Amino acid sequence: MAVQTKKKNYHNRQKMTRTLIYAILIIMAVVWMFPIFWIVLTSFRNEGGAFVPYIIPKEFTLSNYINLLTDASGNYPFVRWFLNTLFVAVISCLLSTFITIAMAYALSRLRFKLRKPFLKVALVLNMFPGFMSMIAVYYILKALNLTQSLFALILVYSAGAALGFYIAKGFFDTIPMALDESAMIDGANKWQIFTKITLPLSKPIIVYTALMAFMAPWMDFIFARIIMGDKIQNYTVAIGLYTMMTRTTANALFMTFTAGCVLIAIPITLLFIYMQKYYVEGITSGSVK
Repeated sequence: MAVQTKKKNYHNRQKMTRTLIYAILIIMAVVWMFPIFWIVLTSFRNEGGAFVPYIIPKEFTLSNYINLLTDASGNYPFVRWFLNTLFVAVISCLLSTFITIAMAYALSRLRFKLRKPFLKVALVLNMFPGFMSMIAVYYILKALNLTQSLFALILVYSAGAALGFYIAKGFFDTIPMALDESAMIDGANKWQIFTKITLPLSKPIIVYTALMAFMAPWMDFIFARIIMGDKIQNYTVAIGLYTMMTRTTANALFMTFTAGCVLIAIPITLLFIYMQKYYVEGITSGSVK
């Protein structure tokens, strides 16, 4: 009888603990989703003004999206900004992914002089935020006459990709060296081992690296703002939407601004939904080492 009572009390405690955990998670989910829910609803609001005493619009409309995409005034070419951002993000993603994966593979599989000192230096450099170098980067680009160009953004985003190799290196460290040794016995060289053995086994970390490389230029504001200056046609969406929120236009263009926020979130959201499995697997496997 005493044993059954203990089991019942144990199950009751487990049930209460589980209920408490679920309640906390639900509250956190509501807090996290509320700003997104509010932005989406505001983007369909027909009533003007940035501040209203309610959340759900009284009248729904698509005019905010139409005004954003058509740009009748000519001052806010959102479609051009979107295409600029997409172009920079895709090219930077391809270059950064190749550089990062190649760097990580070389430091994981190859043994050469000064390898360990280089790893230590790279670890120290990663501790400093990238925006600390933005003034120096700007003057270098200005000396090369590359400012206010999309090529400058691609160069900046791709140039620092090699320092982000640690997670990818950790993933490659988990792949047994016996596979490489067996391939070398069969006559394969380093390039064949990399392309035919290692890469097919590395889909999770490649997807993770590509997603991170795509997101960086898609959401970046600091470097893009410094490099682009006042050249509106080459703005990215981050700078373009920021220009809508001036003291004189913020109230009139607020709903159009939220419509732009919804549109730029769609590509990233779809990418994460489609590649979520590989993303989680890549970051967890790469963090083992």
